[in-house]
Amino acid sequence: MALSDLDCMLLALDEARHALDEGEIPVGCVVSRAGELLASAHNMREQLHDPTAHAEVLALRSSAQRLQDWRLDGCVLYVTLEPCPMCAAAIALARVQRVVFSAYDFDNGAVGSNGNTLARPIFGYAPEVVSGVLRNDAEAILQQFFVRVRSKRRGG
Repeated sequence: MALSDLDCMLLALDEARHALDEGEIPVGCVVSRAGELLASAHNMREQLHDPTAHAEVLALRSSAQRLQDWRLDGCVLYVTLEPCPMCAAAIALARVQRVVFSAYDFDNGAVGSNGNTLARPIFGYAPEVVSGVLRNDAEAILQQFFVRVRSKRRGG
């Protein structure tokens, strides 16, 4: 059975919960093509000591390895938080067809809240962008993370 947008976003939310459990900023991402799951990932910057280990970059790398091609034509990327400029550029370079995200990132987002980098073709490619899918669920996971961070700062 082919995965729907909702199915894929639910999988991305599961990845975000894994990140939360690991103490990472809880962002999850999946990539699909023709309704088939290619890859799933979550933020791993702390674990890998890698500033580029965003969920989107890890999922794109994994998808490219699985397809044995850096061109991810026909793929859809689902992510629980609006992509940053680095991830938006990676998405365009990979030629992803659609980007579906949950929550807006008003500080670092680059495909909705602070303009849409992907609306104008960068690197010759402009994927479709859909926002707000299961936004409340993604925001709730992010809020849990920041409550924990604040609690630790206060010695709790």
